[in-house]
Amino acid sequence: MAVKFFGQFLIEQNAITHSALLRAIELQEDTNLKIGKIGHEMGLMSQVQIAKVNQAQRNEDTRFGDKAVALGFLSAAQLQQALTKQKNTHIYLGEALVKTGGLKEADLKIYLNRFKEDQRPYMVDKIEIPAGVAHQPIWEMVADLTNKMLVRIASMSIRPGACQIIEELPARTLVAEIGFSGSVSARYLLTASPTTRKIIARAILQEDDIEGEPVEMLDDSVMEFINIVCGNIAAKAAQLGFQIDITPPKTHPPQMTGLAVPEKHTGLMFPIYLSDGEIFELAIFIRDE
Repeated sequence: MAVKFFGQFLIEQNAITHSALLRAIELQEDTNLKIGKIGHEMGLMSQVQIAKVNQAQRNEDTRFGDKAVALGFLSAAQLQQALTKQKNTHIYLGEALVKTGGLKEADLKIYLNRFKEDQRPYMVDKIEIPAGVAHQPIWEMVADLTNKMLVRIASMSIRPGACQIIEELPARTLVAEIGFSGSVSARYLLTASPTTRKIIARAILQEDDIEGEPVEMLDDSVMEFINIVCGNIAAKAAQLGFQIDITPPKTHPPQMTGLAVPEKHTGLMFPIYLSDGEIFELAIFIRDE
């Protein structure tokens, strides 16, 4: 058993084909539109305004619609209209499979129940920090903001895993790091594989085709991403009454072995699963008080 998304589970159960899954995902992408896209289709927002809201979201933990209203691009009533349309047209993967003929409606409930049972051990309703770790609200906020930024900036479909205490961060293609000081002393680290590094690079560079970009540019994109995340973390910490100062980001070269948690530190790791089987690992090495 392992963390799976519903589509992956159905393929492993021989309930659907890979091509059926792709057709359903395509229908979802065409149907489940973001608020900016809906606002544009309704004639309420321009592409320039959408880009400005997206840029503003990099520096502030806020939802697209709320920021669009704050910037004067949407009225509260217009936002509600867009949200209602988004809710009424949203389609889940199972529904999309039925609509595209990949799965019979009678079988959908059966496989949903099997999937829920299979994934019950891995379901995480909220971020929980192991007992005994100091400043738990800070680390909950750090993990929450990282997840939000992966969704908002890189448009990823993710499933957060349970937090665990580690002694070593697994060896990965890339580990990007930023240091925390002030109310807490810690190291923020995010791992990336060749695939997840490209996903982040596409989002940061706003380019669909990055195959010709040098590795250094891809690494810089990951560093820019964690710099955005940690800037938001520092701002959110101030709202909670804490001060967090951050260092410039850096990367660790590929390692043959994992990155050990230093002495007199506690290592937390938050796995972040993607629908294509890839994984990010957010780690926080906290200096013991």
